[in-house]
Amino acid sequence: MAIIINLDVMLAKRKMKSSELAEQIGITPQNLSVLKSGKAKAIRFSTLDAICDALDCQPGDLIEFQKDNNDEN
Repeated sequence: MAIIINLDVMLAKRKMKSSELAEQIGITPQNLSVLKSGKAKAIRFSTLDAICDALDCQPGDLIEFQKDNNDEN
Protein backbone atom coordinates (compact mmCIF):
# COMPACT_ATOMS: atom_id res chain seq x y z
CA MET A 1 0.00 0.00 0.00
CA ALA A 2 1.26 3.48 -0.82
CA ILE A 3 -0.15 5.12 2.32
CA ILE A 4 2.35 5.23 5.18
CA ILE A 5 1.22 5.84 8.78
CA ASN A 6 3.82 7.73 10.82
CA LEU A 7 2.01 7.44 14.15
CA ASP A 8 5.00 5.82 15.85
CA VAL A 9 7.20 8.75 14.78
CA MET A 10 4.79 11.29 16.27
CA LEU A 11 4.45 9.28 19.47
CA ALA A 12 8.24 9.28 19.82
CA LYS A 13 8.45 13.02 19.15
CA ARG A 14 5.82 13.66 21.84
CA LYS A 15 7.41 11.10 24.20
CA MET A 16 4.04 9.40 24.60
CA LYS A 17 3.27 5.71 24.88
CA SER A 18 0.68 4.05 22.65
CA SER A 19 -1.33 3.04 25.70
CA GLU A 20 -1.50 6.67 26.85
CA LEU A 21 -2.73 7.83 23.45
CA ALA A 22 -5.29 5.03 23.22
CA GLU A 23 -6.70 6.00 26.61
CA GLN A 24 -6.78 9.72 25.73
CA ILE A 25 -8.64 9.22 22.46
CA GLY A 26 -10.93 6.43 23.65
CA ILE A 27 -9.91 3.48 21.49
CA THR A 28 -8.46 0.12 22.47
CA PRO A 29 -4.69 -0.36 22.42
CA GLN A 30 -5.27 -3.19 19.92
CA ASN A 31 -7.06 -0.87 17.47
CA LEU A 32 -4.31 1.71 17.85
CA SER A 33 -1.74 -1.01 17.16
CA VAL A 34 -3.53 -1.96 13.93
CA LEU A 35 -3.45 1.69 12.89
CA LYS A 36 0.24 2.09 13.82
CA SER A 37 1.24 -1.00 11.88
CA GLY A 38 -0.42 0.29 8.70
CA LYS A 39 -2.76 -2.70 8.54
CA ALA A 40 -5.90 -0.62 9.03
CA LYS A 41 -8.12 -0.36 5.95
CA ALA A 42 -9.72 2.90 7.10
CA ILE A 43 -9.70 5.53 9.81
CA ARG A 44 -12.63 7.60 11.00
CA PHE A 45 -12.18 11.33 10.77
CA SER A 46 -13.26 11.58 14.42
CA THR A 47 -10.39 9.25 15.38
CA LEU A 48 -7.92 11.20 13.23
CA ASP A 49 -9.18 14.42 14.81
CA ALA A 50 -8.70 13.00 18.31
CA ILE A 51 -5.18 11.76 17.50
CA CYS A 52 -4.17 15.13 16.04
CA ASP A 53 -5.60 16.91 19.09
CA ALA A 54 -3.81 14.61 21.55
CA LEU A 55 -0.47 14.78 19.70
CA ASP A 56 -0.81 18.47 18.73
CA CYS A 57 -0.10 17.72 15.07
CA GLN A 58 -1.64 17.91 11.60
CA PRO A 59 -3.06 14.92 9.64
CA GLY A 60 -0.14 15.29 7.21
CA ASP A 61 2.26 14.61 10.08
CA LEU A 62 0.62 11.20 10.51
CA ILE A 63 -0.24 10.13 6.98
CA GLU A 64 2.14 10.06 4.02
CA PHE A 65 1.75 8.94 0.42
CA GLN A 66 4.60 7.11 -1.29
CA LYS A 67 4.22 6.01 -4.88
CA ASP A 68 4.24 2.22 -5.05
CA ASN A 69 6.95 0.90 -7.37
CA ASN A 70 4.51 -1.75 -8.62
CA ASP A 71 2.06 0.86 -9.95
CA GLU A 72 1.83 0.86 -13.73
CA ASN A 73 -0.28 4.07 -13.87
